[in-house]
Amino acid sequence: DLLILDEPTNGLDPPQIREMREVMIRYAAAGRTVIVSSHLLAEVEQSCTHLVVMDRGRLVQAGPVAEIIGSGDTLLVGTGLPVDEPLVDKVAALPGVASVVHTDDGLLVRLDPGGTAPGLVAELVRLEIPVASVGPHRRLEDAFLTLIGGSA
Repeated sequence: DLLILDEPTNGLDPPQIREMREVMIRYAAAGRTVIVSSHLLAEVEQSCTHLVVMDRGRLVQAGPVAEIIGSGDTLLVGTGLPVDEPLVDKVAALPGVASVVHTDDGLLVRLDPGGTAPGLVAELVRLEIPVASVGPHRRLEDAFLTLIGGSA
């Protein structure tokens, strides 16, 4: 059996969202496949076990949600500075950096396969960019933005 849902929780009140989530979980637990198309990534993160990320009709990544959230060596960097485009561009040009997205919490930096957090911090210090905090980031929304390069 196959169940395909397009934006199943969009416009629902919290109790209805919980009920829809439980329906999807029950359906999947019965050995059935549930495919959900949604832009509500926080809901996808809570409801789904596997994910396909697409951007402009092309497959970007597919796999378990936990792997996609943790993939790409994504770090959240707090600088203590106002974040603007010149700062984002400067960090994006650093060696070992694959992409940079500005979030409300700071810079979301996805490292190249050879990039490391200590290497990033050293480069930021070399450029006299203050580093208030550096840590892994694990929200699906931010992982998604990093995977598609921050485009809308």
